[in-house]
Amino acid sequence: MKKNVFNSMILFCLVLSLVSCHGQAKKEESKKTTAPTEIQTFETPKLVRTQNSQKSDNVRSILEDTKGNLWFGTTAEGIYKFDGKSFQQYTKRDSLPSNFIFSIIEAKDGKIWIGTENGVSVYDNDSFKDVFITEPVNSNHNKFYVFNIMQDRKEKIWLATVEGVFVYDGKAFLPFSVNESSSGFMSKKNNVEYILEDSTGNIWFGGRNNKGVFRYDGKSITNYPLNELEGHDWAWPQLEDSQGNIWFSNWGGVYRFDGKSMKSYTKDDGLFNGAVTNIIEDKNGSLWFGGQGISLYDGELFSYPKFKNVTINEDVSSMMEDSKGNIWMGTRNTGLYQINANNITEYSDTKPQFSIAPE
Repeated sequence: MKKNVFNSMILFCLVLSLVSCHGQAKKEESKKTTAPTEIQTFETPKLVRTQNSQKSDNVRSILEDTKGNLWFGTTAEGIYKFDGKSFQQYTKRDSLPSNFIFSIIEAKDGKIWIGTENGVSVYDNDSFKDVFITEPVNSNHNKFYVFNIMQDRKEKIWLATVEGVFVYDGKAFLPFSVNESSSGFMSKKNNVEYILEDSTGNIWFGGRNNKGVFRYDGKSITNYPLNELEGHDWAWPQLEDSQGNIWFSNWGGVYRFDGKSMKSYTKDDGLFNGAVTNIIEDKNGSLWFGGQGISLYDGELFSYPKFKNVTINEDVSSMMEDSKGNIWMGTRNTGLYQINANNITEYSDTKPQFSIAPE
């Protein structure tokens, strides 16, 4: 008898719940504005994976466009666009040439340039269009890797690709030779992976299979040798800080160029132990170093940031400060975090997998 009463009560509650939800759905149906492809299934919007990315995949690049949208390029999930409320995911089904994204920039005309493992795509008027550069003749792969894209003050667009460096003048992509003596990394001409323009108009190049870094002043190229850090004498140009110093990084640490000489920093100076893959400067003038750890530098000392509610436990693959002062970090396992003061909000649907806390 008691069992029958209990079952009846459960059935009554289920029916009441279904009726209530059905009525509420009808009431709210006319207010629904979320597009079917938008991801908004959590209290905090999440960057949800749909393309079977692995733990080794990451959020490789971050951009804030002039409209305030944030763009996140991943190594397996294509691109996510975040308007502050929900994520819109774009993949090959939306005409991207690949779901592996290396680099994203917004050109001065408002078009979004996207470097992928299979060429360049330009986002304009809500659609993607492939851009032809050249045939992949030197690569050992059948893909056209575009590692880095930069637009200079003269509005020329520079691309570091598996087939070498190219400059787009608005009409054509012209090859630009940086180091003829280098053997290349993934092809005979692949010796540049990062490009940076400084405040005086010099353009810096760096990549594996080079020794040192290179500066182009508009007329000639100068090579700057580097001391070896953990066996590496190459570096990626990353940042010009507010003091005019140029920062470079590699798998052993970082270098600071003050216009006259290079000074290196490693774990012996307080930097985390491991590869440094990105450097940014926040609005307070502190430098953030990300890679196999996170370090802060105030101009004198390195420190490890401490957060109140979450620990970032994965390799940091990208960083950016948005216009509101939030620090965004992309990590392994397609992780995405927002840092505001000492609080972290996790925007990815996976839990951290790898510890990068200093020993």
